[in-house]
Amino acid sequence: MKKLSIYAGLIAFSLTSAGALYAAPGNADPDGNHVVTKPEAMAAAEARFAKIDVNGDGILNAADRTAMMAKHFSKMDSNGDGSISQSEFMAIHEAGAERRADRREKRMEHIGAAMHEGRNGGRRGGGALPMLARVDTNGDKAVSQAEFRAAIEARFSKADTNQDGSISIEERQAARKMR
Repeated sequence: MKKLSIYAGLIAFSLTSAGALYAAPGNADPDGNHVVTKPEAMAAAEARFAKIDVNGDGILNAADRTAMMAKHFSKMDSNGDGSISQSEFMAIHEAGAERRADRREKRMEHIGAAMHEGRNGGRRGGGALPMLARVDTNGDKAVSQAEFRAAIEARFSKADTNQDGSISIEERQAARKMR
């Protein structure tokens, strides 16, 4: 169950990030016109998939999780001795402290605004496991590139309310309110 939770978290992160493709200009808006076209969103989603498909086999599964964990471990093990000392751990922790503080501040601003609007911090709840079940359409506990693309296309279509192949600022704002 723990492995499934870690794997589901990886999938949830990737889809949440992909969902943000049309939520914020700049992520999938290379021309900066504040309109995200379907080709822009799909290109950004493909880049995200390629990044988390560590072994490049076109499927997000336990092998990717293992490879990603090994990559993170080797990054933390700066002297390459096969173990992480307290000083290595603290060095990594301190290196990311400022970045985490900035993200936390932005998150708190978002949650504060959401609470003011009467929403649950912009989150529906349910966590990663239900998301994994929705995306893993064939139930093999792995998400293929085709399943990933289908989920992104469905999210894009839902946000593109006038079905013109692009998500305008107004559609983006409406999608945020729906979430």
